[in-house]
Amino acid sequence: MGGWWTWLNGLLYGMGGLACASVAMLVAFQEKLVYVPVIPGMKRGYPIVPSRLHLRYEDVWLTAKDGVRLHSWYIEAHANCPGPTILFFQENAGNIAHRLQFVELMVRRLQCNVFMLSYRGYGDSEGFPSQHGLKLDAQAALDYLHGRQSVDSSRIVVFGRSLGGAVGASLVRENPGKVAGLILENTFTSVLDMAGVMLPGLRYIVGGKGGLLNWFVKSPWKTIELIKHIEAPILFLAGQLDEMVPPAHMHQLYEAAQETSSAQHTFVEFPDGMHMDTWMQGGERYWRSIEIFLQNNASGGRSSSQSSD
Repeated sequence: MGGWWTWLNGLLYGMGGLACASVAMLVAFQEKLVYVPVIPGMKRGYPIVPSRLHLRYEDVWLTAKDGVRLHSWYIEAHANCPGPTILFFQENAGNIAHRLQFVELMVRRLQCNVFMLSYRGYGDSEGFPSQHGLKLDAQAALDYLHGRQSVDSSRIVVFGRSLGGAVGASLVRENPGKVAGLILENTFTSVLDMAGVMLPGLRYIVGGKGGLLNWFVKSPWKTIELIKHIEAPILFLAGQLDEMVPPAHMHQLYEAAQETSSAQHTFVEFPDGMHMDTWMQGGERYWRSIEIFLQNNASGGRSSSQSSD
């Protein structure tokens, strides 16, 4: 009996120690787990700039509401391009330069402008990333596009991949009527749910509605809740071999949007798409899906505020 009781006490103490260690890890390291401005083994700066790929661009500096200076690139298909403007929010690791190959194809194939924002702490932008800070960064970018005379504000479309999808969904939710559409690619339902995916030992105490440690998470990014209140049409681009975000997350986001919104949403699956290469594996069907979405939702009409300038 004594040996059994000693073993049980040891187990309980061990579980308590694991829980305490989990709390300590969340508090101390969570922002480093959620945000990765620098790819391991690489420098923080930009390895290339858009001109290297023969893209027309401007360096644009913004100031977020809290005073943080943000660097970005405004890229045009050609001078005074009348096409839609895509506000692009990147996935987590690295900076906007690592997405230039994708953006080059977007500009060429869709004949659109693309605004690439460096989140705070990423690339040449100042500050340190956080959920509150990235929301301010995204708002500064949208405000800039609405104030730029050459941009048709009725044709602004937000595109977010992975973490960028959470950022984009939050921005569109907070700016009804200011965005023509939202494109989400391989985006998670929430960081809370991803905690259990990335660190399986936490799945029973983080995530869902009743996770014991949910309130310790500083950047929960609850996309699944935001998407229920988005009025704009949404295009979901889902790689079915995503090795980072379970493909079920995109299905859950689509279902949540369908249940609560009267807007027309579209879900497109790519059987060979992984987290970072769905745009490559999707081929012509990938680009055609975006092209149709833009034609249906961002095809024309300069807004009255722009036409009066």
